[in-house]
Amino acid sequence: MDWDFGSAEELLDALRAGDVTSVELVEGVIARIEREDEAVNAVCVRDFERARADAELADQTRARGEERPLLGIPVTVKECYNMAGLPTTWGMPEYADYMPTEDAVAVARLKAAGAVVVGKTNVPLGLQDIQTFNEIYGTTNNPWDHDRTSGGSSGGSAAALASGFGALSLGSDLAGSLRTPAHFCGVYAHKPTIGLAANRGMVPPTAPALPIDLDLAVVGPMARSARDLTLLLDVMAGPDPLTLGVAHELKLPPARHERLSDFRVLVLDEHPLIPTSSAVREGVRRVADALVGNSAHVVHDSPLLPDLAEAGTLYIQLLFSGAVAHFPIEELEDRIAGLSADDQSFAAAQLRAMVFSHHDWMQANYRRELHRHGWRQFFAEFDAVVCPITPTPAFPHDHDPNALERKLDIDGVEYPYFDQLVWAGLATMPGLPATAIPAGRSPEGLPVGVQLIGPMYEDRTPLRLAELLEEELGGFQAL
Repeated sequence: MDWDFGSAEELLDALRAGDVTSVELVEGVIARIEREDEAVNAVCVRDFERARADAELADQTRARGEERPLLGIPVTVKECYNMAGLPTTWGMPEYADYMPTEDAVAVARLKAAGAVVVGKTNVPLGLQDIQTFNEIYGTTNNPWDHDRTSGGSSGGSAAALASGFGALSLGSDLAGSLRTPAHFCGVYAHKPTIGLAANRGMVPPTAPALPIDLDLAVVGPMARSARDLTLLLDVMAGPDPLTLGVAHELKLPPARHERLSDFRVLVLDEHPLIPTSSAVREGVRRVADALVGNSAHVVHDSPLLPDLAEAGTLYIQLLFSGAVAHFPIEELEDRIAGLSADDQSFAAAQLRAMVFSHHDWMQANYRRELHRHGWRQFFAEFDAVVCPITPTPAFPHDHDPNALERKLDIDGVEYPYFDQLVWAGLATMPGLPATAIPAGRSPEGLPVGVQLIGPMYEDRTPLRLAELLEEELGGFQAL
């Protein structure tokens, strides 16, 4: 078989059968990166010598009869995770030489499971973009069209997977940063329930690695198959040992169903705050048709669904108020002060959120709890929501330094750049799990993905739905 594009599960079977060695897999990935990554620029930090040594150790470990969940599998890690002996810059030039001395919790768990890290993948400056480029490492291109973005902020990881640079990758998600790159590059990703996987060590350069509960942000798995997402999530999941004093295995409920015919699904393809392109609507339709064709219960509207416009605005308020917490905003104050009191537009909500007081944030947080309760009621009657991740497939690179002035082209009409985040925020704001899956191609041949949103702490339900749909839709397709 083609080892470069094999799933982790397939590679593990081959390793156990003696059909291939970890050394051979890792050497193949290294050769592929050296041969092809110049055009894509996904793996920004290479760790080939340690990978070779770890692959040899993995083969020796297996020869002794020992097994681990990911023993000998070549993987990559998003640059923003601390890894001892490798730079962690978050794309910030002033930290180009910063090198932590301790692995992030998720990285430590990855290594303990036997995975072989071949390198770290590129990120946008400060992880603050839907694209992936920075002054240190340059721009990561979409493997399907180098003139387009791979997405962000886990764009390097998605591009690496689509290019055959390892079977798995660690990413993170605050504003769709796992799901959007997966959608743009034709791979899989899972945004876990908030707090499900420990994020300690996924921190900006020089910041202490503390067990802080991040608002909105999660760490999560990326892969080329749905089953591999579960494999990697099981390695990552569980609370930080520093919060309990001891390591603790987290027991997630099983998937609600094992057959497509038993799933109750709400399908959405339109949002009140931004249009959806025809290419993405077609991707949603393909998934809906697969569900209907397998006798799943599918509807396109429900009074139980929380208000999408309010959810989008609330998400943007929480996102932007947190995103600017550590950045100067003096240049925005005049612009915000000039807003009319009657201006209740989505753009105005974004700007006002940048100067939220603690009182403002607490009010928004309370409204979030009301939405969470609404979702509990919704998921008493439904098992999943199928909807877009962003309104369009991958768009052309746009490096305008004033991101607030960028525009997104949706079927020939321009919209504010950051408005596209509302679909990702549908799951992020209340902390719900969401699995990104490939759903075909656009007329231009670009990948199109959709997300499967599930009930809080029931991550195995959208993951199982993703597995079943992979059998119907074909899943990842290699370049």
